[in-house]
Amino acid sequence: MARAEPGGAPRDRRGIRWLDRRAALWIGFLAVHGLLIWLNLAAPGYPLGDVTGVYKFWATEATDGWMRIGIDAPWVYPILAFAPMTAALALGPELYGLTWLLLASGLNAVVFGILLGRGRLARTRRIAAWWWLVFLAALGPIALGRIDAITVPFAITGMLWALGRPRVAAVLFTIGAWIKVWPGALLLALAIVAPRRREVLGVAIGLSAGIVGVSLLAGSGLDVFGFIGEQTGRGLQVEAGLAVPFLWAIVGGSSDHSIYYDRQILTFQVNGPGTEFAAALATPLMLVGVAAVSVLGVLAVRRGGSAGRILVPLSLGLVTALMLGNKVGSPQFVTWLAAPIVLGLLLRPRRLALPASVAVGIAVLTHLLYPYLYGWLLIADPAFVLLLTLKIVGLLVLYAWSIVELVRAGRRRLAGPPAGRPAESRPLTLEE
Repeated sequence: MARAEPGGAPRDRRGIRWLDRRAALWIGFLAVHGLLIWLNLAAPGYPLGDVTGVYKFWATEATDGWMRIGIDAPWVYPILAFAPMTAALALGPELYGLTWLLLASGLNAVVFGILLGRGRLARTRRIAAWWWLVFLAALGPIALGRIDAITVPFAITGMLWALGRPRVAAVLFTIGAWIKVWPGALLLALAIVAPRRREVLGVAIGLSAGIVGVSLLAGSGLDVFGFIGEQTGRGLQVEAGLAVPFLWAIVGGSSDHSIYYDRQILTFQVNGPGTEFAAALATPLMLVGVAAVSVLGVLAVRRGGSAGRILVPLSLGLVTALMLGNKVGSPQFVTWLAAPIVLGLLLRPRRLALPASVAVGIAVLTHLLYPYLYGWLLIADPAFVLLLTLKIVGLLVLYAWSIVELVRAGRRRLAGPPAGRPAESRPLTLEE
């Protein structure tokens, strides 16, 4: 039998209790981000390739006066993506990669502080914080080494403030969407559940108009919307869900299908009979998935479901719809899952146990696929095609969970939470 401490706690629980402390969480944060920075800089597979090989080129080309990408020419990203890419030149081109990693880690630190709050460290906050750290570590270097790493802090903060400060959340989601489009899904979810959705939409439209206006004054013309056209011309990337059947065809010995490198888009894509049709089908399929989740969200709101009960599955369903129907399917897309799941763990950790566990599993599978052993997927090795298949199955599980939860949320109003549990519709604020 464990000896009790003077305060009554058994000795063998001291380590567990220490993990509940704020200091332990911050030590964990530093350890995980230190590991991710080291992996990006030193691990095999060139994990920081897009940052130092592409972002740096775009940034230096603009600062040297050659071409302002997105202004002087169409670009694959929305215009605000150029801001962090340029900011990473702060310590000089030689330290571009390290500066980028410090910038992404610094943004995560701000969000981590908001998540922990300034008052008593509630159990649900500890759960959400530790889960995020485990998720980042499981995902590996890609968690910091792409432009998505800049948008995730905006997305998580917006989710944390969505129920209590919807207009501020709308600002954060809109800024994130003008860096990379996906936070627009969270903005859509907020507009569906917010009682004052006109204000939310007004903030988003007004801010977007300002961003476009400044771009036009800078001489962008229609290039400010170039990211829309740049995406439509892409083929079917090797990591996309719709590419899986063609990869299995290659595994089965098909000589009609192959994997090739597109030098214009700078990605590996699949080629052969049916791939062009699948690529053309991707966007409509994604829109159908988004529409289905959105309709269920609207119905749940109209039937009296609480915003706190609806927002998490609605956001997760929209995000997974974007991932499943996307013809790109890049590994960094997995970072998107953190925003709705962190809020879900903060509100209702038990109900989020399944999606939180599945998301970590998806992160592990993604880490196994990229970057160290990525070459095995590019030759359609059966084991790595199986890993990709399991990852897509995991995303389907998350999408299905979202659908089920939205249907349940629309059946009846939730009763008040048990004593000691945070109310779902209670505003989450920085002061808590």
